[in-house]
Amino acid sequence: MKKVAILGSTGSIGTQTLDVIRHNDDLELVAISAGSNITLLEEQIREFHPELVAVWSKTKADELRIAISDVTPACKVVSGMEGLLEVATIASSDILVTAIVGMIGIQPTIAAIKAGKDIGLANKETLVTAGHIIMPLAKEYNVRILPVDSEHSAIFQCLNGENDNKISKILLTASGGPFRGMTKQDLELVTLEQALKHPNWAMGRKITIDSATMVNKGLEVIEAKWLFDVDPSQIEVVVQPQSIIHSMVEFEDGAVMAQLGTPDMRLPIQFALYYPNRVYLDGKRLDFSMLSEITFEKPDMDTFLGLRFAFDALKVGGSMPTVFNAANELAVAKFLNKRVRFMEIYDMIEFCMQRHDLIENPTVEQILDTEQWVYETIESRWIS
Repeated sequence: MKKVAILGSTGSIGTQTLDVIRHNDDLELVAISAGSNITLLEEQIREFHPELVAVWSKTKADELRIAISDVTPACKVVSGMEGLLEVATIASSDILVTAIVGMIGIQPTIAAIKAGKDIGLANKETLVTAGHIIMPLAKEYNVRILPVDSEHSAIFQCLNGENDNKISKILLTASGGPFRGMTKQDLELVTLEQALKHPNWAMGRKITIDSATMVNKGLEVIEAKWLFDVDPSQIEVVVQPQSIIHSMVEFEDGAVMAQLGTPDMRLPIQFALYYPNRVYLDGKRLDFSMLSEITFEKPDMDTFLGLRFAFDALKVGGSMPTVFNAANELAVAKFLNKRVRFMEIYDMIEFCMQRHDLIENPTVEQILDTEQWVYETIESRWIS
């Protein structure tokens, strides 16, 4: 029996992780966390009976504690960062799935690694901003970082069993998002509702906007550098609109290995939970007789600046990826609240990156301080 803890159980990755657990009797949920959606959290508690639940808001935690007072066996409810850390390090778990969104995931991930937990990594911001801390720490504590993003899972699967064979190039695929083929002039007019309509994937609101700007692919580029220990020059983004090829690896002999499948996030989630084994997963299968074509394009980094900014941040290194990530987080939050236009997301990122005083090898405290500097810089410039 493998025992699972989840940070972010009410989000897209969290609910799909629970669906995997629901269909496998040898997986058990022991701890979960959420931000404020205690209605869904209560449903999850009543179905899965975890030992421990964390809610970010203390007020919401108090409400939840009352709502589940009749549940047996009793479930402990905690709150705030201390609560997240308790979920991350709970003694009974074997693996922590970090499905939480944002840099808030850094400290719980570090705590889980130090507690000897394997990490099912869906919180890309952790590696984007603190990869230089996380990866050496995982090695020190002999902990596995198992990617849950479909693209990184695909690369991980392609490398499985390849031992020390040298990677020539990682080919990170992208759908192109809902605005593929548009010009900068077109993007000036797009609405929030249009940006939230991804052609292939059902995802959370923030990551869906990140896909539309191609910032998400940029974050994945930075994450890939840390996960697979490659130079930025070895990472190439390829637009594959059908989302059938989830990513590829080219080896030094020129051979290219690809992982294919239908767009279903449960597959990489389940692969991480059961690694190195595969188990049955229900759902639609890839039918090659019905597949008319798989096409490829080069990404337009002059229009979709999120990808270009990510490569720039990665090449500079240090605290610059934190600036890129934090500026995007706040910009997207403003866009989701209809306080800024779509193209202003790029403006905010560029504004902060141009004004940042680089820290070469930031500590966790300096990473969080940089995040705060970014927020203050944007708020002082964009009054809305």
